[in-house]
Amino acid sequence: MAALGADPKVLVADDDPLLRAILQHKLTSSGYQVLTAGDGREALIQAQAHRPAAIVLDAMMPIIDGFETLRRLKSVAELSGIVVVMLTALKREQDIVSALKLGAADYLVKPFNPDELVARLMRLVPVRALNG
Repeated sequence: MAALGADPKVLVADDDPLLRAILQHKLTSSGYQVLTAGDGREALIQAQAHRPAAIVLDAMMPIIDGFETLRRLKSVAELSGIVVVMLTALKREQDIVSALKLGAADYLVKPFNPDELVARLMRLVPVRALNG
């Protein structure tokens, strides 16, 4: 097992429990600690409590949508440095541009390839190689 605190934390915020489970498995096997949230409010609470290195954020979620969640994250000094990757079915150019202007580091459209998501996340938040 890796040294305590060595694996970066990633929060997966999506209202689809199956997608959360798939991403949790994929990201954990890639060396990340994974937290999950089913809506934007829960994502903000998890981000405040655990300060993840990155958040994979769906746009269309209940209670607080992903765009508002992103806006709130970037408006809080202690959370503004968290890397946010939007992962959503919204593929209109205005949605993509809006997310990037709000501070998202990347934007993937569903359906997506989980390996591509991991590759993009590794570029933004590398996992330390501890066994090699």
